Amino acid sequence: MRALSAQTGDEWPVKSMLNASTPFHPAAFLLVGIPGLEATQFWIAFPFCIMYVIAMVGNVIVSFIIKTEPSLHEPMYLFLAMLAITDLVLTTSTVPKMLGVFWLDSREIGFHACLAQMFFIHTFSSVESGVLMAMALDPHPPRHSSILSIPMTKKIGSLVLTRGVLLISPFCILASRLPFCGHRLISHSYCEHMAVVKLVCGDARANIVYGLVAAFVVVGFDVLVISVSYFMILRTVMRLPSTEARLKAVSTCASHTCILLAFYIPGLFTFLTHRFGHHIPHHVHIMVANLYLLVPPMLNPIVYGVRTKEIRDRVNHLFHPKGV
Repeated sequence: MRALSAQTGDEWPVKSMLNASTPFHPAAFLLVGIPGLEATQFWIAFPFCIMYVIAMVGNVIVSFIIKTEPSLHEPMYLFLAMLAITDLVLTTSTVPKMLGVFWLDSREIGFHACLAQMFFIHTFSSVESGVLMAMALDPHPPRHSSILSIPMTKKIGSLVLTRGVLLISPFCILASRLPFCGHRLISHSYCEHMAVVKLVCGDARANIVYGLVAAFVVVGFDVLVISVSYFMILRTVMRLPSTEARLKAVSTCASHTCILLAFYIPGLFTFLTHRFGHHIPHHVHIMVANLYLLVPPMLNPIVYGVRTKEIRDRVNHLFHPKGV
């Protein structure tokens, strides 16, 4: 892999970039990829690509089955479809560019394209958190319809999306007004908010404070609702007279808990490392941040889709139709 040339200026068309720049921001940024692992990130991209393909195929199949099967037009399955579409947007807005950085050394990303990527990453991360929270209200599909109606499910989905857009839009607006003083080298694989803000040469306190508030509003509220919901579910499960029923319910909750942990732990690690984890090696931070965008979208269609009997039966019928 070529050495980083943003600091030396001998390999990149710096003049053309500066010609289109403004006194406040450059025309384009340069993504490092994984700092410290530039020589090996070409090979790291292969497992990332495999995870991306699995996520794409799995979520497309789940979305297609739920859309085309009328019997699955119920609240829980609509939430699954929302989750699948969210994962498709989240991965598609970041991973192709990431692979381009790793494989093709295509590190340049336009200023406004970077802001757009930032918007999609954080908005749909917020949406995914909201959908997981809604699903955690009762992870058992048969009982879900007794709690939520389809119109209510659609309203929850709309509110979750609106919350994400309204909370994240100020990130981009504030970032677009910050002075970068020609700084272009983003030490990340994609345009994460704090990675971009670190390039600012002026006062970025508004971005930092707003980022903290928005993160705690979204994650704090959603994790609180999820925790209370699962506590109440487990308390009900422990009262079931049948041992088999208790074990089945606990197994379902355990698999869903793994998905929640796979989503929230890397996200919180990345968020807190930017602000407090200065002793953590940078390549570890960026690797976890990359996996945060790949592992949950890959696991969601497997755990929520394949482990759900109704969807599993439709998948089997889709690939093994009767009479063939």
